[in-house]
Formats: sequence, structure tokens, C-alpha cells
Amino acid sequence: MDIQILHLLEGAKNARGMTVIIDVFRAFSLECYIYACGAERIIPVKTVEEAFAWRKKDPSCILAGERNGIMVEGFDYGNAPSQFQGLDLSGRTVIHTTSAGVQGLVNASKADVILTGSLVNARAIADYIKRHDPASVSLVAMGWNAMRDTEEDLLCAEYIKALLEGKDMPEIHRLADELRYTEGRKFFDPSKPEFPEADFALCTDVDRFDGVIEVLRTEDGFETVWRKQ
Repeated sequence: MDIQILHLLEGAKNARGMTVIIDVFRAFSLECYIYACGAERIIPVKTVEEAFAWRKKDPSCILAGERNGIMVEGFDYGNAPSQFQGLDLSGRTVIHTTSAGVQGLVNASKADVILTGSLVNARAIADYIKRHDPASVSLVAMGWNAMRDTEEDLLCAEYIKALLEGKDMPEIHRLADELRYTEGRKFFDPSKPEFPEADFALCTDVDRFDGVIEVLRTEDGFETVWRKQ
């Protein structure tokens, strides 16, 4: 199994084989929590305009997402996992757009299979990949706005890679917690209310979920499915 760690939007465009698009803070951590709330499906879209178009087609759908970390005006929710705690989304469709993770999904046109990546289900992702044993794996760290690398996405990529190579990373919980001193500082900054403090713990709860999110190409674009391990 050939395993590559790629970076940012260009990495997504160059990804081959079974591809994991990683966005720990916060897109793909959030999607795990959305499925845990009972959502039927999540539809990732590239633009805000596409999201509102979905609302016109299906007034019952939920719009969630951000630009520069800030909830899009007119959406139901932002990109914060803490906003979804305790919600019952049984049978609901969530339309999701973000500045980094979702942009990676829609640009991974050369990938054979696309999975979302986060720390909250990293081991489940590695187990899923090992079970399918693809010839090549691309782990794409999307970073901030898909423009610069960030510590949390690189850590997630290294953790998944280590697990695929049969190595454990016993220090992963400590390393995840130490993200509060690097990219995770924004969650503890009162001047940035768009990044609730509660989101940090939710996004760094390593291996909380035993399932993966696979991205499916459809006639209308993309949708995702939760695959329980």
C-alpha cells in the first residue's frame, strides 16, 4: 500500500486511489456529530449559492456552514459541533459548505474513493482502509481555508498513516490536547466567538466514533453516507 500525505487544495486535486480529505477544525468532525444526531444524509456543496438552491428545492433541509469560520448569513447553523449537541436530526438532510474541507471533497476528481477525515474517527478510517487494502492511499490535510497547513490536520494525517503502517501512536491524546497551544488557540480567544471553546474538546476527542463517512458522486454533485464499522 503506497501512502501519501498531500496538502491543501492542490493536494486534493492530485489525490489518487482511496483518498481521505482531512478537516479536523471543524468540517469533518462536525459531520460525524451530525450523523450521530440521526441525520439521514449530508450533502456537501462548493458554494453558498448551491446551498440556498437546495433550500428552494427542499425547504425541509438544514443549511450548515461557514466562510472564514463565521456562520453564513441565512443558514440554520454554522460549522460548530457544539451547536448540534442534543439535536434530533432523524431523517433530515443537511447541506454543508465550508472554506476548506468541503472544497477538498469537490476537487478530488481523480480519487477512486473519497472519505472524510477527522481525529474523532481516525482509527475507524484506518481500519476501513486496511479492510479494503487499496494499492494507493492519499491523505490530504486541508488546513486553514485550504491555503495554509495547520497542525491538527497534519497530526490526523500522520496518525492515520501510522495506523495503516501497523504502528500505534500512544501519544495521540496528548498531542491532540496540545493543539490548544497552536491552531486550537482560537477556541480559547474571547474575541473570536465564531470558534466556541466547546468545539475544541469535541474535535479532539480522538477515536470517539466507530464509523466512516464516504463521499458519493451523484448526478447533482455529491452526497455522503455513514458507514458503521
